[in-house]
Amino acid sequence: MTKIYAHRGASKYAPENTLPAFNLAYEMKADGIETDVQLTKDGIPILIHDENVKRTTNGTGFVQDFTFAEIRELDAGAWFSRKYKNTPILSLEELLNWIKFKPLYLNIELKNNKIDYKHLELIVFEMVKEHQLLDRTTISTFNSESVKRLKEVNQMIEVAYLTSKQNNKLVTYAEDLGANAIHVKYKLLNDKLMNESRKKDMKIRVYTINKYPSMKQCFHLGCDGIFTDVPDKALSYRIKNIGG
Repeated sequence: MTKIYAHRGASKYAPENTLPAFNLAYEMKADGIETDVQLTKDGIPILIHDENVKRTTNGTGFVQDFTFAEIRELDAGAWFSRKYKNTPILSLEELLNWIKFKPLYLNIELKNNKIDYKHLELIVFEMVKEHQLLDRTTISTFNSESVKRLKEVNQMIEVAYLTSKQNNKLVTYAEDLGANAIHVKYKLLNDKLMNESRKKDMKIRVYTINKYPSMKQCFHLGCDGIFTDVPDKALSYRIKNIGG
């Protein structure tokens, strides 16, 4: 059955990558959580999508130029709604502690395609391992070199190559990098990709699926997962159409 991952939490309804968005996704009974990780100046992995804090906080500047203590002073909720004023940016450690005893899958996207943070792969892997979450965590990235580094670090965690680019040999390419899953933009999804991925036992997940026609296609083709800002709608649609 196609699993439903809440993209940056239930990010249509609460500020992305924050505890309110994750709690809401859990209450909606999403199968998993998707989040983004970048490194602070002092090497702490935190949950934020953009390299610059400007869009989703009351601050400005690059994540890599803030210490974790400085990042914690920012408001990551007021931009979305006054209701969420003073919501802090979370560390990856806090998310792992939150998710540990919940029946949720986790997808951690390394945001290292623009800024290739040193040792990000090892830091994230070791933290996930320490929390004993390797068996239900996927680490994904658009950075092909990062996929290679992840496979050098470990053979114990699922690694997904993220892409929005057309590639007729995508499955082979991802396999050669060392990935065992592929996360694609919806426009790349087709029967050929699904058939080739099944032959190689390569999981396919699709982003970002918010509308019913695209949900229907993903469920019909049997994708392993979708990432959605509206997990409640995706779950309702899945129940109505495939009974689970």
